[in-house]
Amino acid sequence: MDNLDTQTPQSTHHDYQNYRYQSYLYQSYIDQFNIDELEQQILQGCRINGINAYVECVGRHAQSDKANKVALVHEDTQGNIHKITYAQLDKLSGKMANLLTSLGVKKGDRVSTMLPRTPTLLAVIVGAWRIGAVYQPLFTAFGVEAIEYRLEKAATKVVFTDSHNREKFNDINPLPNMVMVGSEQAAKQYGDWHFDSLMAAQSEDFEPVMLTGEDPFLQMFTSGTVGKSKGVAVPVKALTAFYLYMVHAVGLSDNDRFWNMADPGWAYGLYYAITGPLLVGATTHFNESGFDAKHTLDFIKNHKITNLASSPTAFRMMKSSGVFDNKADELPLLTRISSAGETLNTEVVTWINDNLGASIIDHYGQTELGMACCCHHKLTHDQPIGSMGMPLPGYRLAVLDENFNELGAGVQGQLAVDVANSPSLFFQGYTWNEKNPFENGYYLTGDMVEQHDDGTFWFVGRDDDIITTAGYRVGPTDVENTVMEHPSVAETAAIGVPDDIRGHIIKSYVVLKDGYTGNDELAKDIQSLVHARLSAHAYPRIVEFIDALPKTPSGKVQRFMLRSMSVAH
Repeated sequence: MDNLDTQTPQSTHHDYQNYRYQSYLYQSYIDQFNIDELEQQILQGCRINGINAYVECVGRHAQSDKANKVALVHEDTQGNIHKITYAQLDKLSGKMANLLTSLGVKKGDRVSTMLPRTPTLLAVIVGAWRIGAVYQPLFTAFGVEAIEYRLEKAATKVVFTDSHNREKFNDINPLPNMVMVGSEQAAKQYGDWHFDSLMAAQSEDFEPVMLTGEDPFLQMFTSGTVGKSKGVAVPVKALTAFYLYMVHAVGLSDNDRFWNMADPGWAYGLYYAITGPLLVGATTHFNESGFDAKHTLDFIKNHKITNLASSPTAFRMMKSSGVFDNKADELPLLTRISSAGETLNTEVVTWINDNLGASIIDHYGQTELGMACCCHHKLTHDQPIGSMGMPLPGYRLAVLDENFNELGAGVQGQLAVDVANSPSLFFQGYTWNEKNPFENGYYLTGDMVEQHDDGTFWFVGRDDDIITTAGYRVGPTDVENTVMEHPSVAETAAIGVPDDIRGHIIKSYVVLKDGYTGNDELAKDIQSLVHARLSAHAYPRIVEFIDALPKTPSGKVQRFMLRSMSVAH
């Protein structure tokens, strides 16, 4: 840890701004944590007397010595680079606020985009916040069903899109106001409003509409490209939790050049590639191109990235490409890396430490929670590889049995949030009451974990992913991490399949690295490794080699699809 300070602060009141620049003992920070003091120090508004996300993320910076600081660095698909300062973003948001108002958008209305990672996307988000509207992302890979469901459910008032994505809306009726980002000809073709023409007519001045802390500023939906995802309306009071994550877990300072590779069509990207970095006053980056290992390396080098966030999937792709091997000397500025979305395994951690020369740690969260359990870059505590870490300040986490009783260390159960003792918790229930996720004063995550004696939490799997074989409960993550140790394996996922004798047996789907061929001999070798490393009951009795694992757009393996595939076979 850099600038390590293990001394407990003497004052009973924290200087929260100062915590950005130094590390503290986790327990010392937790013991003195006060969310009301935090809010007073880091925010211009407050959740009781009035708050606005635009003010906190852009407006106050534009009126300070950060006015000419770069808020966003954007690199387009042709390699052209665009930079926007906080002052420029402030002016863009004013024009956007007036544009939205001219289309009839008011406080509380949903405003959506289906756009790539561009400055226009950012302007729409901040402009919507400025008028007290609620920003609703649409992931660019969504099909018609997913789009239609979200627009109808949220009663979306305006959608901003481009000619590349516009045809996805052709069969949706009725449509909200559609704004074409692109040529005037394309707008006329579809009968849409033309973005540039609308913006040209707008003033830069707009008085922000203040909200209470309970009012929403983001309208999310739980993961999934099709089907009936649940609505999650994120209230403005979540900003304090976002700040805690960015500063203490990600270790972000306002002088960092930060790149979160996650797509802002999903929670991790929207919360922590846009909202969080702007809140801190840092410089965030958009790479409009799709993933390519060589381009990723060049992007980190060219933009002098100091702090990086992504998913294990991306890191595994970086590793398997060979492009990043022995590049630590070429990346001297990159010191902190954060991972979220699925469990980090030892192989990836070791590879990054050896080849990138940076510290990588794991974080756990949900669309509903934000990030709630983390290994922290700026708060020191035990951080064994494979661990989810410790609760983010302001969260009290517990492990529950099936009767919602808290379990002690070393026993697997469901991860839950103790609502009454979690002042950072912002989740208020699903927007349209699609499900009740609360029980006995706890929010139930649906994830199975185990807490160790050192206080760290360890991910086991989703509740419906747990495999019971011969009376033993086996978490798929343990099996997957062990299979990944085999030198031939690029990716893997484990499921339970019905068995007359054992109830279920474990089946591993395996994606091989280039140069390897799946056969019975290799399958037996993988089985022997897991049998020796894990246990006699927790090894995969079936190994099937496949070309790719089914995943959500955010990179999570869809085990239910693997279970369906297995039944079909």
